[in-house]
Order: sequence, then C-alpha cells, then structure tokens
Amino acid sequence: MPGRARPIGSAVAIRPAVPADAAAIAAVHVGTWQGAYRGLLPDEHLDALDVARWTAGWQRLLTGDRARSATLVAVAGERVVGFVDVVPSRDDDAAADTAEVTSIYVLPTAWGTGAGRGLMAAAVDSSRSQGFRAATLWVLRGNERARRFYERAGWSVDGATKTDVVAGAPVTEVRYRRDL
Repeated sequence: MPGRARPIGSAVAIRPAVPADAAAIAAVHVGTWQGAYRGLLPDEHLDALDVARWTAGWQRLLTGDRARSATLVAVAGERVVGFVDVVPSRDDDAAADTAEVTSIYVLPTAWGTGAGRGLMAAAVDSSRSQGFRAATLWVLRGNERARRFYERAGWSVDGATKTDVVAGAPVTEVRYRRDL
C-alpha cells in the first residue's frame, strides 16, 4: 500500500503514516490510553500523559529506518483518528517470519466507525506482503473491549503471558496470535 489512502467506508481511509503525522498519532495514542485504560492503569499516570513527549517519540520512529515495519493511520476527513504499528516480533520465542502489532489505537469518538477494523486488516495485509506468515500482539488481561475486538478479527490467545509494571502498577498481558 504505497502512499495512497485506501478507503474503508464513506468516512474513514487507511494510509501509511508520514513524519508530519507524528503529533496526530501522539494525540490519538494519549487520548486512547486515557479513554481505554481508565480503571486498568492508575488515573494519575493517565492524566499526566504528555502529547508533546509522545510526539517526539513518534517523530523519531517515523523518520527512522524500520525494516519490515509499518505504521498506518486511519483518517476521517482530514483528521487522524487511529493508527496501527507493526514490526518484526520482539518476542524471544518468535520465528523470524512472525510480525507483531505493537499498537493499534482509535480515538473513543471514532469507535464503531470501522477505523479499527480497517487498520487491523491493513496491518495484516502489510505484514503478509512483507513476508510474515504469522503475527502476534499483547493486550492487558483486563482489557475486555480490546480482547473482543481481536477475537472478532481472527486472533486467538496462544497461552503466553507476561507481567510488567506500568506507573507502579503491576499489569498482566496476554498474547494473541493469528496466521497470515
């Protein structure tokens, strides 16, 4: 999917992200964390998220050399309402032909528009076109909304879990997998 937008509905299109999208992606990232992770992560942490700091990180990612990786955005009108990022799997037990969806976020105001489904389909297509045969992603165990979304999109829990600490709070993540 070269630099052109691929429409997925009357209001949303998916296209590759460009460096100029960094601030919009950061705003989606922060806004979605604040909407989706309330009750799963400490409120103080969510309230303190800084779009400018996240913009700098996304600017570095979007201008760096990221072999076999893709960042795609969902655009409604002129506004970025979601994004997905896919890289070669970072898991120690992953085969070389396994991709990893590191993040997929859609603003809560755009939930139900098809943006998430379009982003996930584009991530799968992009991974397949780069030679990956499987993909994984990690999700907070308690994030039931996201887990239902992944399962409807053909992903299945593969039995792997990991515990991490986010803002001082222990969180457990479960891994999902799908063949491409």
